[in-house]
Amino acid sequence: MVKQHKISVFEHQKLYIGTQGFKQTHLDALLKLNEYHDGNYFEPIAKGIRFNQYVGVIQVDGLIIEINPKADKDDEDYKWKGVLLKMLKACGKIKADSSGDANVKRQHLNLLEIYFELYLKEVEILVRKGFIKQYRKQTKNTKALKGKLEFAGNIRHNIVHKERFYTTHQVYDSNHFLHQVLYKALTIVSQFTKGTRLQDSTNRVLLSFPEVDTKTITAKQLNTIILNRKSNSYKPALDLARLIILNYSPDIASGKEKMLSLLFDMNQLWEEYVLKQLQKASEGTDIKVSGQESKSFWGANSLRPDIVLRKGNQTYIIDTKWKRPQKSSASVSDLRQMYAYCRFWDAEKAVLLYPGETSENKFKSYLTDDYSIHSEEPKEIDHQCKMGFVSVLDNDGNLRNNIATDILKLLDFEE
Repeated sequence: MVKQHKISVFEHQKLYIGTQGFKQTHLDALLKLNEYHDGNYFEPIAKGIRFNQYVGVIQVDGLIIEINPKADKDDEDYKWKGVLLKMLKACGKIKADSSGDANVKRQHLNLLEIYFELYLKEVEILVRKGFIKQYRKQTKNTKALKGKLEFAGNIRHNIVHKERFYTTHQVYDSNHFLHQVLYKALTIVSQFTKGTRLQDSTNRVLLSFPEVDTKTITAKQLNTIILNRKSNSYKPALDLARLIILNYSPDIASGKEKMLSLLFDMNQLWEEYVLKQLQKASEGTDIKVSGQESKSFWGANSLRPDIVLRKGNQTYIIDTKWKRPQKSSASVSDLRQMYAYCRFWDAEKAVLLYPGETSENKFKSYLTDDYSIHSEEPKEIDHQCKMGFVSVLDNDGNLRNNIATDILKLLDFEE
């Protein structure tokens, strides 16, 4: 088994050439990747890069770069090892029964490898069930006239062979777009699992896969896939295939180098994690939780708070922030944004929610004279806002089970 070199860093950390086996070729590939993604992943610095809030795994030229989340720079590094995997599972982005747990405990986590293994298992399930066939159009020479005769093509291809017909006709087989997508992802997985524990599994699945055309798959094509009752069982495998294909960058790396990145924006992941925890804690109660509600603001612009909670006739707003504020004070732009949310949603209370040692400050009212726009009679409403912090991890480095309870307390919800 070929041993791959791995570098482990944290978000917002710097990585220089010559450190932990990081080479100029790796830097060049990462800078091209960053340019391809509008400069969101890293910030170029002298002879290196500085990571942003994106965490996950990048594999390029035999090197694996693991970027871990870390909410508080003062925390010990070991506390945040494996936290990304746990948050992804909590958000439903990885199956809870995936075999990655044992690797995490042995400090051998490779997020790409876990997704590869999940994908191979989903394709193996389809192999056991039997692949579906679909109708598709095919244009080629045939010995019998069937379908639509392509006159121009027939003259071009069969000026000598009068016994043949160049036609467009329907065929019913396994060589359709769904299988072409799955096969494309399998070929990518095959490139990145050579010399690893998954190589045999990958080769076995490829041997079992039906013969299909190899095509370039685009994001636009992936977004047009519509499943029906017959093909609905393909959804888990197609979701993983889409993730693998869209994060593969053969055009970025030149020559022998190929790159695969699987990165998650911690701002979005933190928002989704908080939303999932609140929805789970509110089941069977009179609290209603929703995410990403939208209201028109000006022209084509709209307002979209992260989380809206409703209890009776009261509305509460939560805006999640993964990056902790400087000097423990919220920015003016954040406070103005929260006021706009309160005004448009008739919310009495709003919280700017950060990860950190569980603490809070007091609600402070906005110094305005506002009235509810949804009540039949003008009703004065006092919009209030505060900052709140909740601990993500317990003393053992595990995700805390009662984080939703702490968040509800920040809003002064009764238990």
